[in-house]
Amino acid sequence: MNYASFVSADGSPTWGIIADGQAYDLGPSGANLAHTLRAAVEQGIFGTVGEEYRNAPSRAEAVIEFLPAVTDPGKVICIGVNYRSHQEESGKTEQKAPTVFTRFADSQMGHLQPAQMPATTTKFDYEGEVALVISKEAFHVAEEDAFDYVAGYAAYNDLSVRDWQLAASQWIPGKNFPGTGGFGPYLVPAADLGDVNALTLETRVNGDIRQKASVSDLYFTIPQLIAYVTGFTKLSPGDVIVTGTPGGVGLFMEPSGLLSEGDVVEVEITGLGTLKNTVELVS
Repeated sequence: MNYASFVSADGSPTWGIIADGQAYDLGPSGANLAHTLRAAVEQGIFGTVGEEYRNAPSRAEAVIEFLPAVTDPGKVICIGVNYRSHQEESGKTEQKAPTVFTRFADSQMGHLQPAQMPATTTKFDYEGEVALVISKEAFHVAEEDAFDYVAGYAAYNDLSVRDWQLAASQWIPGKNFPGTGGFGPYLVPAADLGDVNALTLETRVNGDIRQKASVSDLYFTIPQLIAYVTGFTKLSPGDVIVTGTPGGVGLFMEPSGLLSEGDVVEVEITGLGTLKNTVELVS
């Protein structure tokens, strides 16, 4: 089942289920099951809605404005250089612990919303990734229990302003410009996907394949990431972990594969749909 956050017919944020080309409104402007998708996760509603969703108000998926899959996460924790292919192209191999940085929730945008390239950079880059959303309070989680704390998965594009990212040892500035965290289009319950390691991620720029990898190629696995992150911070329902990007980013391509105004970036992941954003130059 594909869940999503989007703008309702009255212009307010809402959430619901996308099925058969229709967006069914389960938020305050519709069936009012929960205020937000994050609240639905917290209340245990996410992933449990039955066929009654078809009685909710609906509109064609083609006309809705998508919002980030989870619009209001308390924490967005991102993992750097976490596929072997990306470690090799960046020269950062044999890591002893995950590389962790934070992304602010207000830097995110939804499917089909513009990826905002700041006019001050010439090094705007894509990073297709798998994101997971936490289902319940998580602190000091053991690896063997980690999947019990995953509500669902979504596609993510951790767009990076490389000159700001690489100006110092801390990456946060280059990862938090407005409109640079693509998240969606859907949040799919973990129970609907089976083995997450069998999923394939593919990133395309103007139709050309730039990245392609299996989730099984992660250097630090999803259980290892959850155990590590919850070892130092408590996570709450709706919090997000973005698991890392494969090799093939624009920065290391010859000639350069960095993004320009008008480029269309798609991140497609098995079972999670295709996240699409077009680069827009902003001052």
